[in-house]
Amino acid sequence: MSGVTTCLHFPGQLNADLWNLAVNIVPFPSLYFFMPGFTPLTSRGSQQYQALTVPELTQQMFAAKNMMAACDLCHGCYLMVAAVFRGHISMREVDKQMLNAQNKNSSYFMEWMTNNVKRAVCDIPHWGLKMFATFMGNSPAIQELFKHILEQFMAMFWCQAFLHWYMGKGMDEVKFTKA
Repeated sequence: MSGVTTCLHFPGQLNADLWNLAVNIVPFPSLYFFMPGFTPLTSRGSQQYQALTVPELTQQMFAAKNMMAACDLCHGCYLMVAAVFRGHISMREVDKQMLNAQNKNSSYFMEWMTNNVKRAVCDIPHWGLKMFATFMGNSPAIQELFKHILEQFMAMFWCQAFLHWYMGKGMDEVKFTKA
């Protein structure tokens, strides 16, 4: 979340405040399924050997391995996307690369929603990095993750694993079935 709120803390070429971001990334009140992402995901020791560019950041941003939620976009597409770039980056290059990424990944975007990519650029880079990007995608594909968590919870509940900790504190087993 700290990457998304960057524009509140630091000046930039194109700032997006939190209200503007919330209005644009949630198109309808019942459709908010945020999938965060961060690029580059590298170790501290290998960062000095990488020379990142905006096209590489944009490509990594839409890669599934850089998402903080294990979701498959084959089961849903992006309603809206917010990208916050930090570092000495040209706004023109960001616009060009985000348009290229949107055209390249057009099957993963809703075609009936226009302008569904929100961009912000902050001039001050993150500590230890020359440039990086934070990604926030709104996609119903995250329902897979919730289904998987529910299946794991139900398996543990029926085996009554860890239930004794909660019942020892005074919680009833009925409250678990209602939840």
